[in-house]
Amino acid sequence: MLQLNYSGFTLEAGTDEAGRGCLAGPVVAAAVILPKKFKHSFLNDSKQLTEKQRVQLRPFIEENALAYAVSFVWQDKIDEINILQSSILAMHQAIDQLSLKAEYIIVDGNKFNPYKEIPHETIVKGDSKFMSIAAASVLAKTYRDEYMKKLHNDFPHYNWKQNKGYPTKQHRLAISTFGITDHHRKTFRLLSERTFDKE
Repeated sequence: MLQLNYSGFTLEAGTDEAGRGCLAGPVVAAAVILPKKFKHSFLNDSKQLTEKQRVQLRPFIEENALAYAVSFVWQDKIDEINILQSSILAMHQAIDQLSLKAEYIIVDGNKFNPYKEIPHETIVKGDSKFMSIAAASVLAKTYRDEYMKKLHNDFPHYNWKQNKGYPTKQHRLAISTFGITDHHRKTFRLLSERTFDKE
């Protein structure tokens, strides 16, 4: 069972990101503040849910949260400041956009930069422990997937509607065949050695 609150503060924001390991597209973060009696039968870490479940959850979270926000950090910025700092930046930007000021922040993972004067705690596998982080993971994932599916229409060779920019064999093969786009992260290892191994 996921827990509703970590800190005891009423306005506790959970935050998480999606797309850190991708070769293309933005990293997307969400921040969510949930009400005291929030519950949902299958809310969990977005990676444990089917795409259909995530799509069902998104409007439920958006309608029932006290506040939520989603932020995109684009590939150019990722190349400039690295993926870890971009993930944290996206989380900060999402918290910035919340309609309520968070009293406490809980973060999925073990890395975070302090946000203003608000206390925070990093929680490894937090998206499978706390509802607000799980809700943030669902929003971040669904918004990012939706964006990559739209992008697929302009760049069908890379099959982003399926792989969402992650380093699948097919994605790497498309990069070796067609080259890279403006949406690819130039500082990432876009090709594995095996892509060139024709023997």
